[in-house]
Amino acid sequence: MNQNEASPVIGVIGGSGVYDIAGLSNTRWQAVGSSFGAPSDELLFGELDGQRLVFLPRHGRGHRISPSGLNFRANIDAMKRAGVTEIISVSAVGSLREDLPPGSFVFVDQFIDRTFAREKSFFGSGLVAHVSMADPVCRRLGDHLEASAKDLGLPARRGGTYLVMEGPQFSSRAESELYRSWGCDVIGMTNMPEAKLAREAEICYATVAMVTDYDCWHDDHDNVTVEQVIATLQTNADKARALIAATVPRLAPRRALCEAGCHTALDYAMITHPEARDAELQARLDAVAGRVL
Repeated sequence: MNQNEASPVIGVIGGSGVYDIAGLSNTRWQAVGSSFGAPSDELLFGELDGQRLVFLPRHGRGHRISPSGLNFRANIDAMKRAGVTEIISVSAVGSLREDLPPGSFVFVDQFIDRTFAREKSFFGSGLVAHVSMADPVCRRLGDHLEASAKDLGLPARRGGTYLVMEGPQFSSRAESELYRSWGCDVIGMTNMPEAKLAREAEICYATVAMVTDYDCWHDDHDNVTVEQVIATLQTNADKARALIAATVPRLAPRRALCEAGCHTALDYAMITHPEARDAELQARLDAVAGRVL
């Protein structure tokens, strides 16, 4: 049986505060190598009520790595090698809407990728593949996250567009207003190309965007203090832990491939003929694309 047809393994990518979940047992930190370089950190393996979980500190423990310095390919490849079949990505964001105040959660369903200094695909010259990103997050994961948030009474909204900027600087007022005119809802620096790579790796992916403050378009932006942002981050982390703990039991019963098609995203994506494929690149893709190679 294919690993995607067996019991799910739930991966969580986010800050270190997200991993301190009550009831998490049999924990161990373990280095997982990748053919695409070094991931951000070791992976934390554990179980919650018998369900296997794998956590990755996106920026490394102690927040050592800037958004542009993240090895997104190694991070996703390592999660795939660890057996992860679905990823919940937890990210701090700024709000581009008055009705999404600090403390709000958004279950994003669309992205605009404005990054430019990052490797965005596992594939390339010698082995070309194209996957659809029309619907970049898994609606099944989104359904379960939404249901859990309602049960917990969290201030959460289903649906929204996440503008991913390169960073590490924040946006100018002109940029912030431009993104608002595009209809974007939140802004951050981390979910692209993470979502694209998860799709290429045939892993279900969903984003929990946690609003820490308003972006600089807002009149009150300059009045926000570091202490207020940190307090909001801590409150959000508490809520995120509760959200993950409540969502895990909803994801555990899956015994078949994702109905949204996430686990079969590469079925018709390969373009390069087998006899023309680069052997070295194909070898590096043993985990990401092994199912179709």
